[in-house]
Amino acid sequence: MSSFFSCCIVFLSVICFCTKICFADSDNLQDTCPTSPSAKQTIFINGFPCKNPNDNIAPDFKTSKLTKAGNTDNFFGSSVNIVTAADLAGLNTLGLSIARTDLRVDGLVALHSHPRASELFFVSKGTVLAGFIDTQNRAFQKMLKEGDVFVFPRGLLHFSLNAGYDFATAFSVFNSQNPGVVGISGAMFKNDLDMIYKITKGFLSDHFKNVTFSGSSSLNRQQFRNLNPII
Repeated sequence: MSSFFSCCIVFLSVICFCTKICFADSDNLQDTCPTSPSAKQTIFINGFPCKNPNDNIAPDFKTSKLTKAGNTDNFFGSSVNIVTAADLAGLNTLGLSIARTDLRVDGLVALHSHPRASELFFVSKGTVLAGFIDTQNRAFQKMLKEGDVFVFPRGLLHFSLNAGYDFATAFSVFNSQNPGVVGISGAMFKNDLDMIYKITKGFLSDHFKNVTFSGSSSLNRQQFRNLNPII
């Protein structure tokens, strides 16, 4: 009996060990692996082919794509610029990417998710209301000031809203070189302003209801309904 029990323990240990190996992320086999700039990709892998290590140079690991604010002259008053391994060669195989979010007054980044990454959201300027919804439909939201950090767990719907009276900027770091973006607004609803108004009024916060659609705001309720969407 004890021999059979010991065999079962050994068998389960081997299964657990093999399962851990199969599902673990692969470690780098070299120090760096900048994306190869080849014009035509003939081999498709989970990631990007690497350059010849002898050809690696310092500019492979530097980008200036997040130095300037994005264009917030759109329906939601927001801009999100994500830099992945496709944009910054040195990110390849490191499991990282970065983004910049710009929000004008009352600007909103609508509900969306990242299927392959969690997100660290760092507020660099302004005041931002950020939150997410878990799988039990519970909402978690917090007012963030300059220097605050909020975590959006992988795959969960989340949003950010400029809750201040000045331009807001935030930077994000993802634990994937290609986090992906899934938005629900375009997939579920037509560009119906009354529908968007009802959704945002009921979900976000008292600030969004009382400020974004107040008469003193840059966008009151009647103006919101009369706008022609550009998305």
